[in-house]
Amino acid sequence: MATRTVRIGSSHGLHARPAKLFAQAAKDAGIPVTIAKGDGKPVNAASILGVIALGVEQGDEVTLTAEGAGDEGVLDSLAELLTTDHDAQ
Repeated sequence: MATRTVRIGSSHGLHARPAKLFAQAAKDAGIPVTIAKGDGKPVNAASILGVIALGVEQGDEVTLTAEGAGDEGVLDSLAELLTTDHDAQ
């Protein structure tokens, strides 16, 4: 199992667009991935509703956990998505 803590880069947090990009990437990873805000309960990272419900804002820290083949690479990709400001287009 691999774990990574990252700071959210999108200037408006994980609202619909960045949450959709993140959840789709987590789903496409093919292994179980969870995301948790602070000390909160982890949710399925592939669930856009679960991700949005976390209420993650810019600068918040989230913890990603993945388990399975290539889990470190999956977390690298997902962490890059989360640290990128998708609102600066």
